[in-house]
Amino acid sequence: MNKITSVLAPAKINLGLKVLPKRQDGYHGIESIFSTVSLCDEIIIELTDEKNICSVKCDSLELPEINTVSSAYNGFRKVSGSDLPGVNVLIKKKIPSGGGLGGGSSDGASFLKTFNKVSGVNLPYDQLQEIAAMVGSDVFFFLDCDESGKGTAIVTGRGEVVQTIPRRNDLHYLMIFPGVHSSTKEAYSLVDEFYESGRNLEYPSLNELEDIYNGPVENWNFVNTFTSVISKKYSKIERAILDLKNNGALYTDMSGSGSTVFGVFASEKDVEIARNALSGSWNVCSCY
Repeated sequence: MNKITSVLAPAKINLGLKVLPKRQDGYHGIESIFSTVSLCDEIIIELTDEKNICSVKCDSLELPEINTVSSAYNGFRKVSGSDLPGVNVLIKKKIPSGGGLGGGSSDGASFLKTFNKVSGVNLPYDQLQEIAAMVGSDVFFFLDCDESGKGTAIVTGRGEVVQTIPRRNDLHYLMIFPGVHSSTKEAYSLVDEFYESGRNLEYPSLNELEDIYNGPVENWNFVNTFTSVISKKYSKIERAILDLKNNGALYTDMSGSGSTVFGVFASEKDVEIARNALSGSWNVCSCY
């Protein structure tokens, strides 16, 4: 067989991320805007003659045996109830692992959508969502992105409630990768401690998010719950935010549970000026 397909898996950023207190089931609800950016992994999928075998490799890091791509494949097999073509998958990694940019979820979703086509099974959308629930909450958002992989949405629940909204094409980003890592488990634990101490933050309401997103960037008042607790533990995050502000960013915050910090700029030229100023001190990446 040996049919080879290549697909891009985009990163996402969170424009605001309200993490709600832990629910009785142990999970946290969220309120956020997710938006893809041009930073992408490349997923190379090779169909093989072996049945029901999924091999996943990454060019730059050692993946756990159970990862988002293998989980998507195994979920696909379970939901379809049929034998599947085997696959060899190579991930060419550009999105930093554990950076709050959804790279693993995007890889899983991009594989899932592509495999659904090239395998010839063609599961309906509701069954792809069933598989997404087996892989990870952010997979739902990436499933709803358009054919080119772009998308913006208001995301609620645990991440499974996705309301797509028109994506702005006039936003220019500079990302800083501070080189610190906070696990998702640690991040949520710090949020739980924050709420248990009786503290809280002022957030825009859920029904305001789309209007804020469409308004002038300099007026954005999104809030990321994780930023306040993670940046207290990792001072590099506070410094990265300050450096972006001091170099022309109209808005800056941490994405997801971190540690990637991003700034939004008025133009591509402004991004390049800031990039040149900051690249000696930080690992940076411009995107749109």
